[in-house]
Amino acid sequence: MSRDKRALSPVIATVILVAVTIVVAVSVAYWMGAIAGSYTTFEQIEVNKYAKWVSGSSLWNVTIESKNTGSADATLTDIFVNDVPLKDYVGTVELCYNGQNMTTLAELSSINIPITKGNSITIVLQLGYSKTSGFTPGTTVSIKLHSAAGKDYPTSVKLP
Repeated sequence: MSRDKRALSPVIATVILVAVTIVVAVSVAYWMGAIAGSYTTFEQIEVNKYAKWVSGSSLWNVTIESKNTGSADATLTDIFVNDVPLKDYVGTVELCYNGQNMTTLAELSSINIPITKGNSITIVLQLGYSKTSGFTPGTTVSIKLHSAAGKDYPTSVKLP
């Protein structure tokens, strides 16, 4: 055998081993980041609201401006007024969305209002003046938006 053959230097072997370890670690980090990113999308709805008495009528317009600031689309599936589903207020409360009035029980029992990520919608609830339903001047009305993901977005507004 030949005595002139030499093995790799320990320094070069260590450099190669460290470089391979770094490449594998970076590859695994990117792969795990892609997996985690697909599971961390969320919806987040910010709610601004105000109530206004409609002159010449006996009702208030409660305007709810909702913006989805999350990273996933959201869908509103129900609206609660004073912890009662909107469908139970037929004749007392009307819902206007995208210029359409939703007033019948069938329309109110299947609410499906999409809010895409980064976009806003405006919902107008028309509350009729009624002592039996509690919609009188000076009272505070609690409103809760319920999404398809099971999240609730509560707010309240004082009727002028």
